[in-house]
Amino acid sequence: MTQLFAVHSAYGLATAAAALDGGLLGDHGERILVPFVSSRVPETSVGILADPALASLRDRFDRIEDLDALLGPLHPSSWKPEAADLPLLRRLLTRAWRLDPDDLEVLVQSPQVAPARTLMLLFPHARLSVIGDGLMTYAPMRVRMPHTVTARISRVVHADVVPGVTPLAGSPVARPVAIPPDLFRAVLAETAEAVDDTVELENALDGEPTVLVLGQYLSALGLVSEGEEAALQMQMIDRAAGRRPQHIVFKPHPSAPPRLSDALRERAATHGIDFREYRGALAAETLAERIDATAVIAGFSTALPTVRALFGREIEAVGADTVLSRLVPYENSNRVPATIVDALTRPGSPYRDPERMQLLIDAVGYAMQPVVAAHLRDRAEQLLSGMSPSDRDRYFTPERLIELRLPGAPRQSVVHRTLRPVGGIGRVEQARLTVIAARRRLMRAWRVLRGR
Repeated sequence: MTQLFAVHSAYGLATAAAALDGGLLGDHGERILVPFVSSRVPETSVGILADPALASLRDRFDRIEDLDALLGPLHPSSWKPEAADLPLLRRLLTRAWRLDPDDLEVLVQSPQVAPARTLMLLFPHARLSVIGDGLMTYAPMRVRMPHTVTARISRVVHADVVPGVTPLAGSPVARPVAIPPDLFRAVLAETAEAVDDTVELENALDGEPTVLVLGQYLSALGLVSEGEEAALQMQMIDRAAGRRPQHIVFKPHPSAPPRLSDALRERAATHGIDFREYRGALAAETLAERIDATAVIAGFSTALPTVRALFGREIEAVGADTVLSRLVPYENSNRVPATIVDALTRPGSPYRDPERMQLLIDAVGYAMQPVVAAHLRDRAEQLLSGMSPSDRDRYFTPERLIELRLPGAPRQSVVHRTLRPVGGIGRVEQARLTVIAARRRLMRAWRVLRGR
């Protein structure tokens, strides 16, 4: 059987490579990598096909078919052909990529959206698997996909960065395949071998206690203002200083303005701590290992659980509660990553135990996608029935609890009960339509009585 891997991020490629190294994907025939760039502006990013640090991971595959080159100038995320065109495209791709569509497995990252979704629809007889996308994999599918697709998703392959917790993507049908930390750590270390831009930084640190601070540029997501972003990052420096290191290394978001780094440098100086900035190509997880950071501090970066699970580093989050309160709509795809990071790092968290964390993720997943994750309603009721009001308000909104009629929902006023939609329309509108219908029936009856 031929395996076709459609992935777009270094994390996804590393996940696939680690799974292959561990023999977790079975003993199959040819393996084909189909890379594509998912960035909104592809020209401003380095795709996994061009990244020199990923060359050894690309060598795991027998051949590469560049999806960007095939679709260009169409952006991969815009590749949504009409249903009537799928048979033609299937025949063309089968010939171009030399495939047997009846003996094929398609492994995709981000299955809810194009081009992954399109590829799954293109090959209706292929087995399907999902390649994990970090903490996003722990959330349920964002959209309800056709049964002809979901019934064929047999497994979800993911890095086990939240040990003991099962991802919700593909549940309840797909089988989770967890990649052990040792395997994933080895692949990340392999990608780091090609990056040598930390020599000067390592010499400056000289093996002395160091804390790594990660920037996320949350203001670009519309979650906080630029002023609030600066304040959060100042708090990160203060938290780092509280650990009394000799050095603070700051890895900013690539889009963050330089003036923010200047302000953080001044903040570190007030604590009498050496401040270093790193804008190189090394991933946050491997940077923490290379500089031997005693702790990693960030917002809700997915790197936090990874460095904790793979490298045993201490982690702290700043502003995760603010992010949770501002994510809209409730089903925002960042909600589960933010929930996991917050539950792992906040003081006194009762959810660090894997069973409690699983219950929390199941409940949040149901509240996010009550149709796709309908099988998790009992789990949500179980958690909310015994949850403290402060935790309930932290992870759930009153509007969502009311809408889904879950335990802990606040009592509704008469006005809210009147306006609450029933059967897709508001109660006031329902009453208005009832009156109109009754009036029409009376008019018809009156015409009959008058012989008209």
